[in-house]
Amino acid sequence: MRAYLVDDEELALKRLKRLIEADGRLTVVGSASDPIVALEEIPRLDPDVLFLDVQMPEIDGFQLIARLEGSYLTVFATAYDQYALQAFEVNSVDYLLKPVEAPQLARAIQKLERMHGGSAPRPDLTALLEQMSAALRNVRGGELDRIASRTGDHVRFLELARISHFYAEDKLTFAATAEKNWVVDRTIAELEERLDPARFVRVHRSTLVNLRYIDELYPWFGGRYLLRLKDAKKTEIAVSRDRLKELKQRLGL
Repeated sequence: MRAYLVDDEELALKRLKRLIEADGRLTVVGSASDPIVALEEIPRLDPDVLFLDVQMPEIDGFQLIARLEGSYLTVFATAYDQYALQAFEVNSVDYLLKPVEAPQLARAIQKLERMHGGSAPRPDLTALLEQMSAALRNVRGGELDRIASRTGDHVRFLELARISHFYAEDKLTFAATAEKNWVVDRTIAELEERLDPARFVRVHRSTLVNLRYIDELYPWFGGRYLLRLKDAKKTEIAVSRDRLKELKQRLGL
């Protein structure tokens, strides 16, 4: 089978392509980090299988497949929590929970092979897209109350009240708790958009802080400020100059 990959995150795209090539059962005939480009290339390349990221700017994975003519076997990649995943699990289109790992990819490819060979029924994409879009509207419509962290095939759901802060480091995003720092598959910008602004504030381009964990705010050199948190490590976090005014307002200063 010939596959086309779409993900707006270049690193995720390269990782998925590398895993597919290592598996050896699919041939990657094209990929795009821009869904608009994908809309132009997919009809021309006419792949058998699409791997689509769900959350992308301008056009999400569901909107992209709805705009394409013809029928494509489709695997969606998602970082959404368990409520959205339930919509995938009850349907015959498969999903990959990001970051994608080899065992779950192998499961999806085995399922694709059965559909492509005719031993398993193909999904009704029209009905499926309606159901999935409705599920995602429910997820997107409200703020997060917990977030998923995936290690291998194990998914841990973290209550936001336990997280002192989120930070980006080495192209990964971490949720810091008393137990450990957990990798989460969302960017700081995405978290800022989805988290309750009454509970979390962005103090740096790479850091979001739980307001309930702030213990001290004090001057640092160069006119900058530091935060000290109430966690066991007494974590200190630098506050960007352009974020200081908003932080003080949130703290009632």
